[in-house]
Amino acid sequence: MLTLDSKIQYLKGVGEARAKVFAKQSIYTVGELLRNYPRAYEDWHFVTPIRDAQLNENVCLRAIVAEVPSVVKINGGRILVKTAIADGTDYMHIVFFNNKYVKDQLKENEEYLFFGKVTEDKYGAKTMLSPRFEKAGDKQRIRPIYKATSALPSKVTERIVEAALKQLGDTIPEIIPEYLIKKYRLMPFGKALKAMHFPESEEELKAAKRRLIFEELLLLQMGLLWEKSSSTGRVAEKLPVDFSGEFFASLPFEPTNAQRRAVSEAIADMSTKKPMNRLLQGDVGSGKTAVAAALMYSAVKNGFQAALMAPTEVLANQHFKTLKSFFGDDIEIELLTGSVTAKRKREIREKLKYGTVHIVVGTHAIIQNDVEFFRLGLVVTDEQHRFGVKQRATLSDKGNNPHTLVMSATPIPRTLAMMIYGDLDISVLDELPKGRQPVKTYCVPTSYHERVYKFLQKAIEQGRQCYIVCPLVEESESDLIPATEYYDYLKATHFSKYTLGLLHGQMKPKDKDAVMKRFYSGEIDLLVSTVVIEVGVDVPNATVMAIENAERFGLSQLHQLRGRIGRGTQESTCILVSDAQNEDATERFDIMCKTTDGFEIAKKDLEMRGPGDFFGSRQHGLPDMRVANLMTDTRILYEAQSTAKEIINCTVDISGKEREALEKEVDKLFDRVAFN
Repeated sequence: MLTLDSKIQYLKGVGEARAKVFAKQSIYTVGELLRNYPRAYEDWHFVTPIRDAQLNENVCLRAIVAEVPSVVKINGGRILVKTAIADGTDYMHIVFFNNKYVKDQLKENEEYLFFGKVTEDKYGAKTMLSPRFEKAGDKQRIRPIYKATSALPSKVTERIVEAALKQLGDTIPEIIPEYLIKKYRLMPFGKALKAMHFPESEEELKAAKRRLIFEELLLLQMGLLWEKSSSTGRVAEKLPVDFSGEFFASLPFEPTNAQRRAVSEAIADMSTKKPMNRLLQGDVGSGKTAVAAALMYSAVKNGFQAALMAPTEVLANQHFKTLKSFFGDDIEIELLTGSVTAKRKREIREKLKYGTVHIVVGTHAIIQNDVEFFRLGLVVTDEQHRFGVKQRATLSDKGNNPHTLVMSATPIPRTLAMMIYGDLDISVLDELPKGRQPVKTYCVPTSYHERVYKFLQKAIEQGRQCYIVCPLVEESESDLIPATEYYDYLKATHFSKYTLGLLHGQMKPKDKDAVMKRFYSGEIDLLVSTVVIEVGVDVPNATVMAIENAERFGLSQLHQLRGRIGRGTQESTCILVSDAQNEDATERFDIMCKTTDGFEIAKKDLEMRGPGDFFGSRQHGLPDMRVANLMTDTRILYEAQSTAKEIINCTVDISGKEREALEKEVDKLFDRVAFN
């Protein structure tokens, strides 16, 4: 019998080979497949006559194939399939790129539904590029669009999800206690899952989302409350003397008032026996590393060791070099990452164990079982949202309740941060160091590509480096520019005489690190990348960034991407490339061009109530939220928070079976870390 815990390979239409493709998206079970919600929806309910179809608009057409599809070979061994459709009001050209199956799928004189964006060819004739299509039937519907790759198109995922839901039928167990379903008038879990993938209407989709958002936020709040209660009563060793002033005096620059304030707040925490648990949040380039260094310096001078954990080797290397420049030979500091030789690792572990190393900087290598500390007093995690709860807890367990500082580059409005991180104190860096120039930002249409390329070429000729950011890794069922294809195109055309690099999330970690090292060292002139560079290494020589299909990125995500340039004293430029004319996109571009203040942007993002853009796919060290948005779902978050407290404090009557179901889901959400 099929259940949510069944392996996905046993589903009809999957099998062993396709299961491996799903595994690349971390989908191994039927439950994980159904929790992989559509990234968007297409409303095929409303059919537009071809005559009324507007340029640059997505429309659904019901039309007859008027010509036998023809195949044309183009450069690089690729093909175009061309045909025309008609509906009695007008006709339209249809073009498919590199899809050899279309010729046999579309039959002349048969009627189909076509969904896609209307453009025009060089002669001014209406054209639709690579539309989705299906045989015309009696009933149109809202179609789900899933994250897609060439190996796993959205249509295939849709078909497999449909089969899974049909096979499960009414056997999907409820997660939320019955009293909550009634109290908040929530849609049952099974029905909500079906409606998220195949909604009958906008209203049904809205109700399904509300139920799943409540569930996700309830589990999140329960997990956080359990985490908090497990740390209550812990005792840390206090730091009796404040050496931060001594550290600041040794710096070749004047710290900002915000940096001094953040250090004072943290030192005050560490002077007590309660373990510090502080979030240091600040805009890109606000000087978080110097704050962490001041605290590590003070910890070492008080006789303790400190550890800094970064998510990538490149970032760990950068921190190591920065701290070495701060401390000189005064403090013994080592770098421990996966690429360090086995012999060197043994030496570093020995030194850490006996206290001859004061500070270790590294990746997850520093939380391995064989790493022991002599007297660990302070733990710092950078870009802490990149680590799971388990990884951070493992590092803290290396010492006797060490003080903890977590750092984040994305500013969150304080009231929201307090609600999310109820057990974390918060320090804010709201000033930029002197000498930093704000990044100039412009928005241009795709017709400006030639000018953009020339601008990038000029910067490279002047000895600078550049980024081009794309929203997709590889070709999928959309008209977006994929990074892999764009890289090949640029390398063969406009930037053939320069050194290009390609970086995306599907690469192996060691390959990503290798590319970033080459870019950091200046070997690569132009880096074509996806959002994998949203948070990462500082390359002061990188002064220009072009963001393709900028309308696909949220406001705060655009700001984070822009933060990769302007790290030095040179004037820097960010170019947003987009043809989007809708109000939401133009408002985002306008804000980006007017301000570089991350806190102002966070505030605007909150006001705009954008669609899940503030946090992107990560939630500041919290488990991934698949459907909830901590910025926009605040009312439901409050409800979930109060409900979680009731359940934790046992002030509501729920059965043992209902409590067990909730605990199982919290366990899954929090990286399968036991909290009892």
